[in-house]
Amino acid sequence: MPGENLTRDEARERAGLLTAHGYEVALDLRSATAPDAPEPRTFRSVTTIRFGCARPGASSFADLLAPSVTSVVLNGRELDPAAVFDGTRIALEDLREENVLTVDAQCAYSRTGEGMHRFADPEDGEVYLYTQYEPADARRVFATFEQPDLKAPFIFTVTAPEGWTVLNNGAADGEPVPAEGGGAVWRFLPTKSISTYITAVVAGPYHMVRDTYRRTLDDGSELVIPLGALCRKGLARHFDADDIFTVTKQGLDFFHEHFGYPYPFGKYDQAFVPEYNLGAMENPGLVTFREEYVFRGKVTQASYESRANVILHEMAHMWFGDLVTMEWWDDLWLKESFADFMGALSLVEATRFENGWITFANRRKAWAYRADQLPSTHPVTADIRDLQDAKLNFDGITYAKGASVLKQLVAYAGRDAFLEGARRYFQRHAYGNTRLEHLLSVLEETSGRDMAEWSRAWLQTAGVNTLTPDVVQDADGRITEFAVLQEAAPSHPELRPHRVAIGLYRREGDALVRFHRVETDVAGPRTVVTELAGAARPDLILVNDDDLTYCKTRFDAHSLGTLRARLGDITDPLARALCWSALWGLTRDGLMPARDFLDLVLRFAGRESDIGVLQMLHAWAHSALVHYTAPDRREQSGRVLAEGALGELRLAEPGSGHQLAWARFFALTAGSAADLQLLQGLLAGTAKIDGLEVDQELRWAFLEPLAAHGAAGAAEINAELARDDTASGKRHQTRCLAARPSGEVKERAWADVVESDTLSNALVEATIAGFDQPGQRELLAPYVPRYFAMIEQVWEKRSIEIAMSVVRGLFPMLQGNQEALDAAQTWLDEHRQAPPALRRLVLEAHADLARALRAQDCDRAADYAD
Repeated sequence: MPGENLTRDEARERAGLLTAHGYEVALDLRSATAPDAPEPRTFRSVTTIRFGCARPGASSFADLLAPSVTSVVLNGRELDPAAVFDGTRIALEDLREENVLTVDAQCAYSRTGEGMHRFADPEDGEVYLYTQYEPADARRVFATFEQPDLKAPFIFTVTAPEGWTVLNNGAADGEPVPAEGGGAVWRFLPTKSISTYITAVVAGPYHMVRDTYRRTLDDGSELVIPLGALCRKGLARHFDADDIFTVTKQGLDFFHEHFGYPYPFGKYDQAFVPEYNLGAMENPGLVTFREEYVFRGKVTQASYESRANVILHEMAHMWFGDLVTMEWWDDLWLKESFADFMGALSLVEATRFENGWITFANRRKAWAYRADQLPSTHPVTADIRDLQDAKLNFDGITYAKGASVLKQLVAYAGRDAFLEGARRYFQRHAYGNTRLEHLLSVLEETSGRDMAEWSRAWLQTAGVNTLTPDVVQDADGRITEFAVLQEAAPSHPELRPHRVAIGLYRREGDALVRFHRVETDVAGPRTVVTELAGAARPDLILVNDDDLTYCKTRFDAHSLGTLRARLGDITDPLARALCWSALWGLTRDGLMPARDFLDLVLRFAGRESDIGVLQMLHAWAHSALVHYTAPDRREQSGRVLAEGALGELRLAEPGSGHQLAWARFFALTAGSAADLQLLQGLLAGTAKIDGLEVDQELRWAFLEPLAAHGAAGAAEINAELARDDTASGKRHQTRCLAARPSGEVKERAWADVVESDTLSNALVEATIAGFDQPGQRELLAPYVPRYFAMIEQVWEKRSIEIAMSVVRGLFPMLQGNQEALDAAQTWLDEHRQAPPALRRLVLEAHADLARALRAQDCDRAADYAD
């Protein structure tokens, strides 16, 4: 719609003109359970906004995305809705110094996870509602000034079916009272001054567990925070609220100890909700999570660690993002980078997950390294022109690179100075909005360092540097000169200052252990490290030991030879993870044949102690097989990988997380008749692996490859749904049905996603995942031209969340050939005026495909080297 994509310039103009004083929002959600309601199903939303205007007589607008508006009243004047509302904005003219706007609208329930999402549970027919707004979907639920720097207090009133649980950011203002015409009315106390995008409502027959957090503050007073955790009734038997509360309390202790500012939002509820597009959202006092964090079956400790990290990430946002908020989305990193870093720091220091930095180095930074090598890479402080730009910038740069840069900053400025800077930042800007310079000023005060140069190098430039050891040794094998070489990509030539630890490792019996460590500053193209002159020549040099900086790491030839022979002998799990990450970087960059990386996985992954690293290796190995292996070697490499996975599955400790991880990886790689027969036997109970419990989630993991290889059809898939007739089961069934190797099946899946908008966001995701099967390249080839013919229309007609899923998910990456790359380039050449956000998605996918072809060339060239 014409006014849907708010620009930065418009937001700045409106913020200079208007001041929001407060909102009163009344929602009537009783229609959510009405039988046979017409589409779109709507609810009544009545909003009153009190606001000031700096220039009386001026004009502005409010935001609203709604099917219809019943009335608009501005300062007591009835306005004609047809004249002032265009479907996205409400025109406001002749404003006074102080104004009152009341909008009575019919807003639509969402099936895309944007705005007020409505979910009907297939298991019991119950209806569940929740809101999700970031960056700008509060306007789908009530009339707003939809930008982060127009903060205000909110008072919500919600009418809903009697017996429901209804929650808001604010605490309940007494018990619900009967509503005229049935149902009940919940009233909530005013919130603090917050941005529109972090307001929230959760409503439905949720299963609720309560607890309390208590802490004595420095002034001797007691802080009491009511805690709540909730999920759908159908998941209640799986809900481990005790563990969620344990991590929550540990996090609150950590942040109170280090932030020096008591939790400002009263209660702390955490809702695990269905069909959620994100991992979680930091709504103050009412955090929402995807319900997949309620584990229906056995999972590894990596899954519990991941959930704890997300809980702590969102909790850090209560201060970084909710208490102090960026002015505009350019400074999105001011909340996301800090939450990512503080989430990892608190995870390691306050919970049982003491190896969290390993996961950070291995998983989060891999996300950042990939994003930073795409043509769409951007500085941590980005140039966000409009809301579509903002939507795409919730990426590996804003989150993981920013967090990595903050880890580097802690090494550069000192931990105490960093945390004291955070405390001053909260005190000075509580309930306000900030820009980059506000943070830098407090950090300069506390560290005594010049933050301008550091910021210019790390926050205001793009790209990732590569650090490589350069070693000169004498005839006795002693180092005579040691230097670190720094390179940058030609497109982003900035060389940055790095604080690094350099580790020297040697063989001691069957182990590779660090015998010397030097911490130093690296700057420019070549930095000599004088402290290492005279040291014995090590077997392995790790130039970013302890993962202090953000960089790609390379090895000298001798170290690389050591890793090829003895990678599994490295005793330190973080060092080992860093080596794995660097080797994966070599593979992605087309400098190591994919077959060599797969060989390393087959020889050493079985010895990996950290379950999170092991699962990451499985994901990388699968990507190497699918995308980076020369096409004429894929079948053989896949067969060898599946054989290795099965061997490790049989060797793994019975009942262990490692056994479960290898079982899932075996299912992912299974392809031979014998592999599929074993999966069928495990499902039927005629085959067993000691200690492996084939629970419902694992059953679906085994069924999908059977469906994809034509060894299970609709009857078997539907029979599995009968065993698991739940919302989760429905998603699995949808994915498995779309995975079948049939032209008719693929046509139906394509039509369901591209030509129809009846599927919910979760089922769109499941259908795309099933459609896109690595072993079905020939079957999917005809969809390449159809993809490029439809993406503009999808972008224009569908919500941005669904459009992003379709454009990303259906890109013909699996074709893995020059024809698909050329088709993408042709589209980019011929659609230079397409929406920038859409072009960015295609450009990123084109770059990933080009990288895959370079890696395939490297793997192919290894045939000649052999």
